[in-house]
Amino acid sequence: MLYQLHELNRAMMAPWVHLAQANSRIFSDPSSWASSLPGAERIAAGNELVHRLSKDYEKPPWAIHEVEVDDHKVPVLEQEVLRKPFCRLVRFKRYTDDAATICALKDDPVVLVVAPLSGHHATLLRDTVRTLLRDHKVYVTDWIDARMVPAEDGAFGLDDYIAYVEDFIRHIGPASLNVIAVCQPVVPVLAAVSLMAARGEPVPRSLVMMGGPVDARLSPTAVNNLATRNPLSWFENNVIHTVPPPYPGQGRAVYPGFLQHAGFLAMNPSRHFMSHWDFYSDLVKGDQQDAEAHRRFYDEYNAVLDMPAEYYLDTIRTVFQEFLLPRGKWKVGGEAVRPAAIEDSALMTIEGELDDISGLGQTRAAHALCAGIPKPRHEHLTVEGAGHYGIFSGRRWREQVYPRVRDFIARNNG
Repeated sequence: MLYQLHELNRAMMAPWVHLAQANSRIFSDPSSWASSLPGAERIAAGNELVHRLSKDYEKPPWAIHEVEVDDHKVPVLEQEVLRKPFCRLVRFKRYTDDAATICALKDDPVVLVVAPLSGHHATLLRDTVRTLLRDHKVYVTDWIDARMVPAEDGAFGLDDYIAYVEDFIRHIGPASLNVIAVCQPVVPVLAAVSLMAARGEPVPRSLVMMGGPVDARLSPTAVNNLATRNPLSWFENNVIHTVPPPYPGQGRAVYPGFLQHAGFLAMNPSRHFMSHWDFYSDLVKGDQQDAEAHRRFYDEYNAVLDMPAEYYLDTIRTVFQEFLLPRGKWKVGGEAVRPAAIEDSALMTIEGELDDISGLGQTRAAHALCAGIPKPRHEHLTVEGAGHYGIFSGRRWREQVYPRVRDFIARNNG
């Protein structure tokens, strides 16, 4: 019922949201007579703020159209290479007619970036992908909003997520592949590669695990405490709802994006309040540069997707309540998940010193579990002063983390 009420409220608010957008344009457009009225800049700023706080945010485009390689601007084309009901495997292919650049691109390592399915769209990793494209052939898992997946396509649980990762690795070709898992997928990626190794299948050359809860018992955060403080039934009864019409996934049980978004805001409400106040002040002052930076950030931050209920509840139970991976008790389809079976992949873990989502030590725990990998092929990086997002996006990612990741992949690619 909550989902239906949310949709009803959204429909009722729509006229006022559009009116606020129109007013902001009327009172800010220099060619409009209204922009010359006293206080016009405050009226325009207030209306734009109301519009942005109330409007729907669709999935942003990747908008990666070119990348600089060896001082050359190289066009980039987004290609869907494989599609499953809940995910698209996307390749960002670089094109050039410069002979020297063609030779350089041909020899670049292949990378699969496994994006998190944890509320935001995969486009949250735009900076990660754009940076990787300088020196790599890049594939990305682009997860589909569960409310857009017809109910007849069936359920999607954590085991299905792992099967998807295995299929993507096989499709690209593990012999030449390096996998980067960001946040939530660290656990299912480690499980997928463990299962493939135990079966004797080829595995990726290297694994880069960034800010994920391999062992959520270590340095627990507010996210971990929420999961351990409440039984699984609490999550079933309080956050799982049914997709209403007219969405293609009507009837599907999901953890709705609007509830996840409310949770994100509740983690630090004062910071978001001050950010919106600063946005209003920038508009009044005419500081369009800072105002546009605010728009870009919240266009991404406010765009959320519904997660399949089965997957969400499986993750809560397996990763955050029963800690099956670090305890050696996890089975997927009857097969034991044994990270020690991995022998032919190199392993790098990355953590942020100030990460308030995956605490220090939670990702590094993968090294102890992957005892079959020779010690010289283990590497760890703790990024000083970085929070959760800082290890894969922004200045610290580009200047501190990426060079280490690039060099690690290059060393283990041959």
